[in-house]
Amino acid sequence: MGLRAKPPIAEHIKLDRFVSGGQAIGTLESGQKAFIWGGLPGELIEFHATKKKRNYLEGVATNIIEPSSERIQPHDSCYLSTSPWQVLNYDYELEQKTELVREAFRQEKIDITIATIATDDVKYLYRNKMEYSLWWDSKTEQISLAFHERGSHRKIPISSSSIEHPEVLAEAKKVIGQLNNRHEQARKYQSLVVRCNQAGQVSSALFENGRPHPKMTALTDELLGRRFTYSPNGFFQINLPVYELALREIAKHITTNKVVDMYAGVGTIGLTVAGDKQLTLVETNKDAFAELAKNCHLGAEAVLSASEDALEYITADATIIVDPPRAGLDKRVVERLLKTTPPTIIYLSCNPTTQARDIKPLLEKYQAALAKPYNFFPCTPHIENLVVLKRK
Repeated sequence: MGLRAKPPIAEHIKLDRFVSGGQAIGTLESGQKAFIWGGLPGELIEFHATKKKRNYLEGVATNIIEPSSERIQPHDSCYLSTSPWQVLNYDYELEQKTELVREAFRQEKIDITIATIATDDVKYLYRNKMEYSLWWDSKTEQISLAFHERGSHRKIPISSSSIEHPEVLAEAKKVIGQLNNRHEQARKYQSLVVRCNQAGQVSSALFENGRPHPKMTALTDELLGRRFTYSPNGFFQINLPVYELALREIAKHITTNKVVDMYAGVGTIGLTVAGDKQLTLVETNKDAFAELAKNCHLGAEAVLSASEDALEYITADATIIVDPPRAGLDKRVVERLLKTTPPTIIYLSCNPTTQARDIKPLLEKYQAALAKPYNFFPCTPHIENLVVLKRK
């Protein structure tokens, strides 16, 4: 008979503030910092540690001893796995996200005014794509949808979820029903990916362990009246109404007859905001580039290249748009921007920390005309931030 695993040791902590990762931070009596999921600033909580390092630990709140007045009841029992800020009231979430953007720029000693965060006030049922795990119930011999428990490798079976479009969850349940009718087992599969467009059409695929990823049926969507085709498993924004708010703002700042979109993806920024301007779109991913080529209108130039290898397109007579991955801009892109000094740089980022790092050297020759966060991902700590730089 095997030994039972010891239950995690519960500890108490007073939480101070949120950090960029989305956890609330506090300090233990030992002086060690603790990063906690499920707790809010100002709360006294009980937690168990999920990761221990020499100088800090990570954990999950298990008991809220002194709750914050900003705490609300989450919609989902599995909220920590998918949307850990479900316990924040919405106005407080918006305040905290704005403060996290401010802090990212303060860390780089950048004095910049952050505008009010933009939102469409839709907190739930906004995601158009979800990736589900599969869970096997040995008692019923049935497969269930599942998410990974935060801070562990364990899975949590689910029957409901409130952040994705209803069509996405309905399709996922349909696929699981088909698997159970065939008496399949969960261990065969890595995950289930489901995506829908704004018209409610769905595309789904099961990813089998040890097998190539299947191709998914392409979807189409409209952004600001322009139609785009994209692979459901590729990169395409998951909250299109809020994305359109950002696109409308970007369009206001196109100041030249030449526009260059350096991290173009399938072309959703450049092709919606450039109008009849001369447009160049640079994309390094071959699958995304194939979709970009389909989406391009007559006269737009699509370039298959990493941005740092296409520096010749960054010129002094162009408005430059950058929407890089979380790692931010390659150093060579920043250097090229400083050398050529285009009149306007439009920088949309999913990581304000790397965005602030990249913008700091650019402020030698530029000033910020706008810095505005967008709540693309309600109930989560993720933030999109738009900065428009004008040449001094």
